[in-house]
Amino acid sequence: MSKLNPSDRFYSKDHEWVKDTGNGSVVVGITDYAQEMLTDIVFVELPAVGKKVVKGEPLAVVESVKSVSDVYAPVGGEVLDVNTRLEDNPELVNADAFGEGWIAIVKPDNPGELKSLLSADEYDALLQEEKH
Repeated sequence: MSKLNPSDRFYSKDHEWVKDTGNGSVVVGITDYAQEMLTDIVFVELPAVGKKVVKGEPLAVVESVKSVSDVYAPVGGEVLDVNTRLEDNPELVNADAFGEGWIAIVKPDNPGELKSLLSADEYDALLQEEKH
């Protein structure tokens, strides 16, 4: 693992991260581990702004030279914004998965769903299990 997972966000078992913005919305992306497993990302299919997403259902699609993978919604809600920079620069996900490579901003229907996600320490433990 090249970078430690930031402790200011929550994680899903499907390798998505969620960062609470503090204003009723969350930023969603894939983890550094996920982008490493995918290798070179060549395309990101973003959700439509205004789309209602269901926790655990596909939110976006990330295509790499190796495979095509769904990005699952870690919380249910409405897509408020998407990272349109990924349309021309999908490699931002590889370069900065926890920053410039974010995928969408979602307004959760139930902010309590964040509590069902993993902390950074719990996610690190999950990664250790997966490697063995």
